[in-house]
Amino acid sequence: MQVEEYKAVHSRPKNNGTKQLFDNPILEALSRTHIMVPITMWLTLSAFLGWYAFTYTDMSAGRIGGLFATGLFIFTIFEYVLHRYLYHLAPTTPERAKIQYTFHGVHHEYPKDKTRLAMPPALAVIVASFFFGLFFLMMGEAAYAFFPGFMVGYTGYLAVHFIVHAYAPPKNAFKQLWINHSIHHYKNPESNYGVSSPMWDYIFGSFQK
Repeated sequence: MQVEEYKAVHSRPKNNGTKQLFDNPILEALSRTHIMVPITMWLTLSAFLGWYAFTYTDMSAGRIGGLFATGLFIFTIFEYVLHRYLYHLAPTTPERAKIQYTFHGVHHEYPKDKTRLAMPPALAVIVASFFFGLFFLMMGEAAYAFFPGFMVGYTGYLAVHFIVHAYAPPKNAFKQLWINHSIHHYKNPESNYGVSSPMWDYIFGSFQK
């Protein structure tokens, strides 16, 4: 994808349809997922690791709870940074534009495509394994309590992201999140990077009404 094509994509989001990313039918199928597949995967993994932390480590319940809450909080800044600086990677070359489009640009072109509202499970397993390994190297057995909080944060992000794209504006607490993310897609893609929370957009000055 050329840089000019990338810019054109961001100027005309489509309200229906989908886009084929790969000629190989297996790769194409692996690039899609039903939202409940990753949500079920990560909640199950989080429950298992939490059980392991309580059962097979010497950590107290208070420490496990604190690490879980810390992981949940850390995910919020991770979500913001990932969305702003990787998913919206500046398309300064054709190669960077192609990477950005494959990872996230296709979602901006087809924001209503429900099969591409979450990272495909095959790739997500690799990424999750990397981060768990990284956290384990950094904090040892504390990762068994920290990582579930991180992944519950990610699961919450997936749920909110699906809700704001798949449904009409809800008449509850999700309405403002729906509005915030709609601004990101239909008004200014360089604002409102927080999906599950606008907190970091307020802090870093990227929030737009």
